[in-house]
Amino acid sequence: MNPEHGANPEHGIPGGGAKSAADRAAGPLLGLSTVLVGLMAGLFFAFDVSVMPGLAAGDDRTYVTAMQHFNAAIDGNGLFGGVFVLALLATAAAALVEYRRGRRGPAVWAGAAALAYLAVLVITFAVNIPLNNELADAGDAAKMTGFAVVGKFKGTWVTTNILRTLLCTAALTALVRALLLHGRATPR
Repeated sequence: MNPEHGANPEHGIPGGGAKSAADRAAGPLLGLSTVLVGLMAGLFFAFDVSVMPGLAAGDDRTYVTAMQHFNAAIDGNGLFGGVFVLALLATAAAALVEYRRGRRGPAVWAGAAALAYLAVLVITFAVNIPLNNELADAGDAAKMTGFAVVGKFKGTWVTTNILRTLLCTAALTALVRALLLHGRATPR
């Protein structure tokens, strides 16, 4: 028995025995989760520091038109949808695999990341998407006479996007910690 890892040196898992495909998947799942959550954090951050301040500097009609186009591009993008959902699934799966293998440290950090990212999804579906839909339902910005929806975006949507950025960044940090702990627990 390898005292450093508490594992059979031949097979690298606690108590001996061969590694299953799920066991071997923990590291790649953590890596994939880290990349996917990082992509989401970057997207939200880009909106926080460039897109939304840039739009706010212009007129309301341009704001509505641009946001309608951004939302339509994101809604119809399968790659975005896949990253958005797979980030949670891969992170939760990594936490489960690590937990089942008895690697509590990586499991806890990956689980925390999954919870933080789940909060991002809840906020998105409860706040940001309904506001996006309200903006879409407003119709052609060239024909609009009232722009109250812009005030909602400049207040509520922007604020919740900052929260999504912070939660994704927290999830990303937790995943990096899980990866580091996973690497230390895995025999070389």
